[in-house]
Amino acid sequence: MESNTLHSASPEVLKQHFIHHLNRVYFGKRYVKEHLPNLIKLTTFKKLKQGIEETWSDIKNQVERLESIYQLLDLEPARENCVPIIAVFKDAFEPQDYGTDNYLLNDIDIILYLQLLEHMNLTSYRMLKILAEALNYKEAEQMLLESFDESSDNDKLFLMIADEYVKR
Repeated sequence: MESNTLHSASPEVLKQHFIHHLNRVYFGKRYVKEHLPNLIKLTTFKKLKQGIEETWSDIKNQVERLESIYQLLDLEPARENCVPIIAVFKDAFEPQDYGTDNYLLNDIDIILYLQLLEHMNLTSYRMLKILAEALNYKEAEQMLLESFDESSDNDKLFLMIADEYVKR
């Protein structure tokens, strides 16, 4: 019988993992929140701009929820080694130079990276929600579910935008 399960870990170990992942998501979200307006300026497709603006609004809400979780648990955000996550974000915000005639490729890159970021968000929120449930952090679990749902909606939105963009 396998004894290395989530339920066999001590609550303190689970809490450390929860805080570690919370910090990574929080600082990643803050980075995106700060830099998303620059991405809006780079897009040429109106619906893509609108989708990014809607996502930016959701990210602001998600950052507020994460800050509420810190307050709820009497924690302070601690910048950890978020280099891998930030590296993906930075790459998303530095479009390739395809030349002025290929602005469409920049839009496609932006759509691709936004979907990649949403998939990372979905995975992160899912894991945080699992840890919150194991730690009996009911309010945090609910806030993480709300953020997960927003990320899921944004992922679907960018899929629809990509579909329309390619077919137009």
